[in-house]
Amino acid sequence: MSQRNKKKTSKSGHSKNNSAKGPVLTGAKMDSLGFQAMESNVPGLSQVILQKLNMKNYDEYRSALEGKTPCTDFGIRSYFEMFQKMEDTFKFCVECKKLPDSLPDPRSLRRCKRCQNVYYCGSDCQRLNWPSHKKFCKKLKLAALDRLVEWLVFTGDIPFHTSTWTKNIQELQGWEDWFLIQEHLDEKLSAIKAGHYMNILWANAGKPKPDEVELMESIKRVTTDFFSRPVTIGLGLSMFHLDPYAKPTTVHVVGASHVETLNARVTDYDELSQMFPKHQGIEVVMVGMDVVDGPIMRPPLVAFGPRQRVYLSSYKDLYHNFWESQVETQQAARPDLVVAFHAGFHACPDLMASWLPTLLLLRDYKIPSLFTMYSEQELKQSLRILMELETQIISCGANPFASLKPEQAHSNPNKPPVYANSHYLLFHGLGGPSEEHDLGELEGEEEERSQRASNSTT
Repeated sequence: MSQRNKKKTSKSGHSKNNSAKGPVLTGAKMDSLGFQAMESNVPGLSQVILQKLNMKNYDEYRSALEGKTPCTDFGIRSYFEMFQKMEDTFKFCVECKKLPDSLPDPRSLRRCKRCQNVYYCGSDCQRLNWPSHKKFCKKLKLAALDRLVEWLVFTGDIPFHTSTWTKNIQELQGWEDWFLIQEHLDEKLSAIKAGHYMNILWANAGKPKPDEVELMESIKRVTTDFFSRPVTIGLGLSMFHLDPYAKPTTVHVVGASHVETLNARVTDYDELSQMFPKHQGIEVVMVGMDVVDGPIMRPPLVAFGPRQRVYLSSYKDLYHNFWESQVETQQAARPDLVVAFHAGFHACPDLMASWLPTLLLLRDYKIPSLFTMYSEQELKQSLRILMELETQIISCGANPFASLKPEQAHSNPNKPPVYANSHYLLFHGLGGPSEEHDLGELEGEEEERSQRASNSTT
């Protein structure tokens, strides 16, 4: 790849004639029905989810996710039924991968008492699976709790109203410091814990209510997950020494998905105003094939709105197409910062092909860029690709404002959980040859080499 890019891509090389014409993928992991982050080792799991939601196909699911289908169409008649249907999508034997319908008695599935998360069709499967499950049982207990408490995001209980930052982001080491600058934190958390919908949750969840400490910690973890994106944007502005106090600031969120746009509906990304009080105006433009149309979205504008406000815009297309049709024609402002949350361009050749024009555009136009990843291994793989493109790496590492909410692999939970925005990398323009950077060895590479050597000798 580095040889192919010895001839630098010129700015004129990003014309419409060079736009990607191949199939557009919308996620690093996506099954045949379009469900993200769902592996294929549990046949029929996506169909189970559609069935529990009373939907016929993925198009109906997509329509509901975008707010085009009223919730009454889901056919859920009570809170208990809603939580039961959600839990049903986790009901399969984690050892033999059988779904309830494949068992002589669907009721024979039993849940692990410790984590309240994974299921087994019998004691034999539980015994066989225990060596793997015991490594993750405690973490999976947190994941099961957090996905229930996360419901309070949709009721409006979470997040609580945050306070204006009394310190610069450079002075905060992470979420612990962030919670310390929140006024009346205990009262805010207690109000959520004692709220109407929290009582409804545990009256209908079908699981034992956790103790006070566990519940408070879960509320805090879900809160960090909610604010991780806007705070990470603020971190990027700070690390690139971009000053929202000096002039209006434009941030482009590239490859934006349902997650970003649905969260944005709730927050308006106002946490950026808490981070930079009395700023000159911040425009966040979400660009991607999966952006969700909504009432707060507006067409990208060149003219900025009033000061001390955060505005959201959206554009449904690949980023290099957005650049050509909007930025180059001066219908949208050139970005001060481009952010991609979990771009996943490292994951497969097809996805890389759809991201390549955007990566080259960001490099050649010298746009300050911040990408986030789920893990250190994903970070290293992404770095190697960017180094082969001779991109200048400014900084990379663990994100101090990563989500603290563990995310499990739905269909194969006995894996280390990942955390949204756990790692970041900053890049800007062209850099030196890849030989100048030593990224070390990825986990498992030595074992893979030994296995290949063993196979070759046999």
